[in-house]
Amino acid sequence: MSSRVNPVDDTQLPWNEVELESRLRAVSDARYHDRHPFNVRMHKGDLSPDELRRWIVNRFHYQRHIPVKDAHILAKFDTPALRRTWLRRIQDHDGVRDGEGGIERWLRLGEAAGIDRERLTSGAEVLPGVRLAVDGYVNFCRLRPLLEAVAASLTELSAPGLMRTRIEAFEQHYPWIEADGLTYFRTRIEQGGRDGGEALALVKAWARTREQQERAVAALAFKCDVLWSLLDAVERGEPDASGGAP
Repeated sequence: MSSRVNPVDDTQLPWNEVELESRLRAVSDARYHDRHPFNVRMHKGDLSPDELRRWIVNRFHYQRHIPVKDAHILAKFDTPALRRTWLRRIQDHDGVRDGEGGIERWLRLGEAAGIDRERLTSGAEVLPGVRLAVDGYVNFCRLRPLLEAVAASLTELSAPGLMRTRIEAFEQHYPWIEADGLTYFRTRIEQGGRDGGEALALVKAWARTREQQERAVAALAFKCDVLWSLLDAVERGEPDASGGAP
């Protein structure tokens, strides 16, 4: 009789929490949109006013859908405590009352860059590629399990560093944008760090099997692809009906 013990297949063993966090952060380090050529050019001061305004207009389409995707996630929670925590994210963007919140602050960024509110809110200039990326993210949060929807939000872990870089770049290279317009970026430094930490704690608590952990990592990679695709569309621009540049 053989006494040989079958080896353990460690490809199926769950990672410990340290390894899981390391793998999640590695995704952001490698694939977060701060590395996208458009963002690199933005932070080096190489964007023209028209390019920067095109980004502000199209990124607003993403910003206004953040509370929508968060509402889909909120509906999946089964305890009041978790719903209260996630509700704060919606309030951060929508505000508790008119004239408050991240969407309002983005509108003020647009005004500081010479874009009136009607132009931003009409959505008329939103590029098809941007619409597709944003729709993909909203539907992911609506249709995928709670763990994956929350894991996709972990790009927040990288947001504070990006916001600091962006503030410095705007102050140095784009002084024609009024300083008050940068309030959105300043606010997101604290909010992003807090939100990312809360979401990371949930993912680490919920992802107990290797399959769940791999799905969480894949969800974060998907979100990075959404942000990258959005910038691909903005970088490229698309011809208008007459064949000219937007």
